[in-house]
Amino acid sequence: MLVAGLDVSELLQLALLLVVVGALSGFLAGVFGIGGGAILVPVFFECFRLAGVPLEVRMPLCVGTSLAIIIPTSIRSFRAHYARGAVDMRVLRAWWLPVLVGVLAATVAARYAPERLFRIVFVTVAWFAAARLLLGRETWKLGDDLPQGPLMRIYGFLVGLLATLMGVGGGLFANLVMTFYGRPIHQGVATSSALAVLVSIPGALGYVYAGWPVAAHYPDVLALQSPFAIGYVSLIGAVLAMPTSLLTAPLGVRVAHAMSKTTLERAYGSYLFIAGARFVISLL
Repeated sequence: MLVAGLDVSELLQLALLLVVVGALSGFLAGVFGIGGGAILVPVFFECFRLAGVPLEVRMPLCVGTSLAIIIPTSIRSFRAHYARGAVDMRVLRAWWLPVLVGVLAATVAARYAPERLFRIVFVTVAWFAAARLLLGRETWKLGDDLPQGPLMRIYGFLVGLLATLMGVGGGLFANLVMTFYGRPIHQGVATSSALAVLVSIPGALGYVYAGWPVAAHYPDVLALQSPFAIGYVSLIGAVLAMPTSLLTAPLGVRVAHAMSKTTLERAYGSYLFIAGARFVISLL
């Protein structure tokens, strides 16, 4: 029996995979402050490939759906980190507006940029951050504390821009910047969970806007048909992955605060390297 071009057994396998991935993404959101998108995007890429989504729209659909799922997960992760007093509110006050401007710029780019750009951005940022975490030394610093003024606002803009193009909630670049300025990774993780809230809500709405006219060109594709998707946000993916991500986010927070700085950095860096490798293969 076929449903939307897929065998029922294949649909059940995809559904189970999305439920499991949701649980893992919520856990990683708590551990690394990344919103879970760094695992959601690569897995969605495979799921949408099996569902027959054209390559031209597959990656932005992955990113938009990831951002939608990150909304409740990042809120819960932020609240858990905030309760522990680990979030740097001064960084949030300095970055909130530039981050939102970056998100807006990325959603406009999502409407017109080629699909390949999303994969290139994902690999570049993920591997750069992985190299910093796995190979970096304490002497690899840009300063003793975060800068003030225009440079700080530029960093905030880049956090919003790159996070929205990658669908990861802002944690990758924010963690990278904060650790380069001597901030402990635990504080970077906690603050990134708050930035994920700022990125995910307007980012998901922006991908709805960016993908709406594109859907008209692919009326026969499951993931782009109403009511299965709104623009570049797949409702099926969001509904299946979101509940378990909410359940596991607090557990990830507890694990993060129980790990040593070195262990957390190595685990984070290894994960980013593996996630980036998947898209390197697809670019070849």
